[in-house]
Amino acid sequence: MEGSMFLPEFDHEFSETRRALTRVPEEHFDWRPHEKSFTLHELAAHLAEIPSWMGVTLHMDVFDLDQPYERVVPKTRDEILAHFDRTLADAREALAGASGETLMQTWTMKKGGEVAMAMPKAAVLRSFIFNHNVHHRAQLGLYLRLLDVPVPGHYGPSADEPM
Repeated sequence: MEGSMFLPEFDHEFSETRRALTRVPEEHFDWRPHEKSFTLHELAAHLAEIPSWMGVTLHMDVFDLDQPYERVVPKTRDEILAHFDRTLADAREALAGASGETLMQTWTMKKGGEVAMAMPKAAVLRSFIFNHNVHHRAQLGLYLRLLDVPVPGHYGPSADEPM
């Protein structure tokens, strides 16, 4: 198994995420469906950040949440898309170059000196990056629906995009 085997899924899922991000209305950046929820802006910025975790996963063996982490928070939809495109290009390059040996190495996330998660890097890619992206993209779809913005059909038609 090499990183290139993930590329078709990577390309599909993240191109669909970009399509959803293009619909984020800036005039509703501060909106949230519930007080415990991300604002629309926070959610879109988070989606733009997720691809950057590919390098963190493939090039590091341990990620300590207690260490400083510089988070980029784009201010506009165009900045969100530009950040997403940059992180995506870097992520794709890292994934395409990943060997089978690298993918089977254990990646560990720590918090407070304790192991929060440890699994093979291939499993981290699928669960913590790919599935995490899909999870938040689905949340974004709900936000768009509640704001009466057309929702893309990611795996087929949607109520707004018939086949």
